[in-house]
Amino acid sequence: MTNREEVLQSFRRLLEIMDELREKCPWDREQTLASLRTLTIEETYELADAILDEDLDGIREELGDILLHIVFYAKIGDEKGGFTIREVIDGINKKLVFRHPHIFGNITVQDAREVEQNWEKIKLTEHQGKTVLGGIPASLPAMIKAYRIQDKARGVGFDWSHRDQVWDKVEEEIGELRSEVGTMDSQERIESEFGDVLFSLINAARLFGINPENALEKTNLKFIRRFNYLEQETIKKGISLKELPIEEMDRYWNEAKKSES
Repeated sequence: MTNREEVLQSFRRLLEIMDELREKCPWDREQTLASLRTLTIEETYELADAILDEDLDGIREELGDILLHIVFYAKIGDEKGGFTIREVIDGINKKLVFRHPHIFGNITVQDAREVEQNWEKIKLTEHQGKTVLGGIPASLPAMIKAYRIQDKARGVGFDWSHRDQVWDKVEEEIGELRSEVGTMDSQERIESEFGDVLFSLINAARLFGINPENALEKTNLKFIRRFNYLEQETIKKGISLKELPIEEMDRYWNEAKKSES
C-alpha cells in the first residue's frame, strides 16, 4: 500500500524543485503558459503511446512528465497572481465531490450509464448558459471530437434505443457516399458524405464499447509491421518494391499476417 505521508513529501519536493528551477535555470525562467502548450500536447501523446503499448514503466514516466507540466503551469499562474497549485487541487476536489452526489450525497444510481447522465446534467447547472456540446475543445483531433460529441449527446438521452440500429445508419451513409462518388459532380459533396460515413462508424464504435482512436492506431501499427516485413523480405532478395508485382506483394503480406498469429 502507498504511504500517504510519503506521497505528500514527494509532492512537496517536486514543488520545491520547481521553485528552484524557475529561479535559477535560464530555460525554465523563459517558459510561459503558451510555450509549454505544445510540449504538454507532445507529452500527452507520449503517454497515449505508452498506454497502447501497455508499457507500465513508460506510463509511470510519462505521468511524471505531465505532473511536472501541471506544477509548472501552476507556478506561472501563481507568479501572475492568477491561481496557485492549491487552488488547482481544491478546485478539482470540489468538482469531484459535487459531480458525484451518489457517493458524497443522497442520490442513488443503478449503473455507470446513470453516473454519466447525472454528470452531464450537473455540468450544465455549474455553467449557466453553457450548452451540452460547449465544453468540447475546438482543437481536439476530429475523430476524438466526434466521439466526445456523440458521448455528450448520449449523456442527455440523445441516442439510439437499441445499438444495432446504428448499422442501418452506417449502410445509409455508405450508400449516399457511393451515389455521390458515382456521379462525381461535386468533390465537396463527396467529402461531406465521406465525413458522414466516418461519423456513423465512430458512433457504432461508441455503441459497442470500442474507442475508435485506439482501434485505428492499432490498425496503423499492424499495417506498419506487415509493410516493414514486406519491405525487408524484398531487400533480402535485392528486389526493389517498385518493381515487385502486386501478386508478390500480397504473398509477402500474407506471410506477415501468418507470422503474427
